[in-house]
Amino acid sequence: MERGALSGHLPVMYAQVLDGLDVRGSGTYLDGTFGRGGHARGVLERLGPGGRLLLMDKDPEAIAVAMREFAQDARVAVFRGSFAELSNWEETAAGLDGVLFDLGVSSPQLDVAERGFSFGKDGPLDMRMDPDSGESAAQWLARADDREIADVLWTYGEERMSRKIARAIVARRDAQPLERTAQLADLIASVVPRGDQKIHPATRSFQAIRIFINRELVDLETGLDAALARLKPGGRLAVISFHSLEDRIVKQFIARHSKAPPANRRMPVEVAFTPVLRAIGGAQKATDEETSANPRARSAVLRVAEKLGIGNEEGESASDGVSDTAQPATGRGDRRNAMAPGEPALQRPRLSRTRFPAGAVELHAEVRA
Repeated sequence: MERGALSGHLPVMYAQVLDGLDVRGSGTYLDGTFGRGGHARGVLERLGPGGRLLLMDKDPEAIAVAMREFAQDARVAVFRGSFAELSNWEETAAGLDGVLFDLGVSSPQLDVAERGFSFGKDGPLDMRMDPDSGESAAQWLARADDREIADVLWTYGEERMSRKIARAIVARRDAQPLERTAQLADLIASVVPRGDQKIHPATRSFQAIRIFINRELVDLETGLDAALARLKPGGRLAVISFHSLEDRIVKQFIARHSKAPPANRRMPVEVAFTPVLRAIGGAQKATDEETSANPRARSAVLRVAEKLGIGNEEGESASDGVSDTAQPATGRGDRRNAMAPGEPALQRPRLSRTRFPAGAVELHAEVRA
């Protein structure tokens, strides 16, 4: 099964991604979220003999697929790890002509009960994209206090019943450990009135816990900075997001590097601004035809930007196309920032803490493209 795609279908926004990356036959491209290689295959088909494709993923199962199906090609190199670590990989040191991040959980991860991502399939309450690193969801829920749990549910899921759910989790674990996804889903459903909601009562909580356990937003901010540093002038950055927290970070990152900040009348001297990115259009959505064939594509948002440099500066027009369709709604405001889980057991570079926007999260699907 392709990353983020239903069996028999191309990965989400396949054509838009390849067009956005503007693949050149002799270029070097990084797929930071390999999954099952759907987008990677498309890039490789466009590369010539002198091209290079670098593949990364946290998930050992994804890496096994990459090694089995791609490693025999002399143009391909494979690295197990988060895209937040891309600058530590020597293969990226010479510079990149394109970088792709396809965020969120992949279909193979979601569809396998043993990975513990889905409230619809009973399995161990794990949720780690890299099962060899860090705490599982069950381990974290067994030790966190109700305030920390509530903060995570609100910050990463905008769950309005976060405090009530957190208290219920702490009360339940005192009597019986929460070790299965069905246990947690049933507990949340018992305290959250479904009302007219079309989504399962546990949807927001499962999303929030998964994002926290995997440091997804920390990694995204770190990975965007690393990608910008490694991109060559004229190189393209393409990011597919699946909810507003991710998309807002990507949108603001592109705007920050492509558009001068508003003038400050209190500053006696205007600070010069030199754009280093150019937004390529605005937010792109999957086509109606694609969402009809693959409902998991309906919440996908693609943003593409090009690194500026000698020969491709656009001056004031560098900020064109930053605004648009995936604007997140305004929530109740920021709560205390939830801490990322402890450093994983394997050696990883220490990532700095960061502050995330807490806008209302759009939940249309629980899988990335």
